[in-house]
Amino acid sequence: MPRKAFEKLLLEAVDEALASLGDSAKQSIYFHLENKFEIERNEIPRRVEDFAEGLEEIFGVGAQFLEILIMKELYERIGHPVNWDKNKELIFAEYVVAAKRSFLRRRKGSQASLQK
Repeated sequence: MPRKAFEKLLLEAVDEALASLGDSAKQSIYFHLENKFEIERNEIPRRVEDFAEGLEEIFGVGAQFLEILIMKELYERIGHPVNWDKNKELIFAEYVVAAKRSFLRRRKGSQASLQK
């Protein structure tokens, strides 16, 4: 169940970040991801690296802007600030894995305290 909750939060963050470009742009991006890269929206949480590669193919270096927006949205939704070394290359998939790990750890910890 916590994994599904994280996947939902990630998809919401992706939706919100893409919506910042406008609704028709968001729909177009999802269309290209599905038709050119065979990544359906609901598969994004399980295919984060493929999703990032698709964004990079579509936007080139501009994909990093979207990845940062997604990460800000995601960390806001899970209750953690986004901190990264601006001198280090942003690797989107690594941040998603770290967010998921942190989210699952916090959920597990809060469930354990509820059971006491």
